[in-house]
Amino acid sequence: MAMNMWMPYRDAVQAMLPDASIVIDKFHVVRMANDAVEKVRKSLREQLTPKQRRGLMHDRLVLLKRECDLSDKEALLLDGWTKNYPELGVAYRLKEGFYAIYERSGSSEAALAGYETWNKAMVPEVRDAFGDLIRAFTNWQPFILNYFEHPITNAYTESLNLLIRVMNRLGRGYSFKALRAQILFTEGAHKHKLSRPKFERRREPELVVAEEVMGFGVPDDAMGYGLPSGHFGKVILTPRKDTPKAEHPHEPPGPPKNYGANINTLIELLESGRL
Repeated sequence: MAMNMWMPYRDAVQAMLPDASIVIDKFHVVRMANDAVEKVRKSLREQLTPKQRRGLMHDRLVLLKRECDLSDKEALLLDGWTKNYPELGVAYRLKEGFYAIYERSGSSEAALAGYETWNKAMVPEVRDAFGDLIRAFTNWQPFILNYFEHPITNAYTESLNLLIRVMNRLGRGYSFKALRAQILFTEGAHKHKLSRPKFERRREPELVVAEEVMGFGVPDDAMGYGLPSGHFGKVILTPRKDTPKAEHPHEPPGPPKNYGANINTLIELLESGRL
């Protein structure tokens, strides 16, 4: 069961579902690395002129963006800020290094080893900024590491929650039950898919011997070898017309499966005023 780091959630699950594996949603963890970069950025404001402060505020999204997703212009901006302010560069590298733990670790053991290496690389100048992340990883370590054995997230649920908050702002006074009912029961919002087999087994048609008569007799010793009697000519293999069709190896498709409300459809319905 994926959840955020809130103790009442954990206690409730452990009490009601003692055999469930609790997984801390990775997005709640890696977001704390971005928060640490923001803390370092804000700590530099006193050193900057008003113009520099506005520039750093404008470029803050570059610092939060993954390095692999930066455009050439954004990479140039990042290089300028991190070279002029080394603490910012260290914080950015530590943020990228923490993301790499999730990207490169194939097991909880590998993730723990990666975290320990990452933590040792922490420098005193930015340790306070990453303090919340370090404490969270220490206090919730078994549940955070469970992600690497059961890689599930609450991304779908979080997206629905965001849509509900948007609807709540637009509707001004909708109750939670009304919002939930709109999400669950609006016509056309849900994604349905028929359960069909991915392949069918083909059976080769049975072949029978046909003859193109040439007017020659067939030797007696040819009998019993599949050759036609009485004439000799070109032997043609043709499919038997009454060859039975192959049985389908799977059960017939069942009723359509409901995969829940489709996020893109909900957004379209919301923007068009139909939700």
